[in-house]
Amino acid sequence: MALNQYYATGRRKTSTARVFLRPGTGAITVNHRELGDFFPAESVRTKVKVPLVLTETADKFDVLATVRGGGVNGQAGAIRLGIARALCAFDADLRGRLKKDGLLTRDARAKERKKYGLAGARKRFQFSKR
Repeated sequence: MALNQYYATGRRKTSTARVFLRPGTGAITVNHRELGDFFPAESVRTKVKVPLVLTETADKFDVLATVRGGGVNGQAGAIRLGIARALCAFDADLRGRLKKDGLLTRDARAKERKKYGLAGARKRFQFSKR
């Protein structure tokens, strides 16, 4: 690839993230904003950094991510999957460690659709005998 960068796509719920790994100092940019500005909650920032911390490559790469759709947690999950896949493209030996911790598995859980005649996906309206 050009510029010695590694690309991968991550998805979670209705979020899609395009992730680029470039050799650098460990800066993470999401939609042209710093990670701390885009995700104010520490727990969400930690979730994004898990693949880098696990493979001890946090200070070797700059992460550029663009994410669309979904909410905060879905976007963080999509970025996390994208980073893990891009690390595999960088070095196939990291795959075993990432797979063992479940970071390469696409979480397929999504919101179940609402059915007609019901209040939600499964919830029913209150029953009245009379």
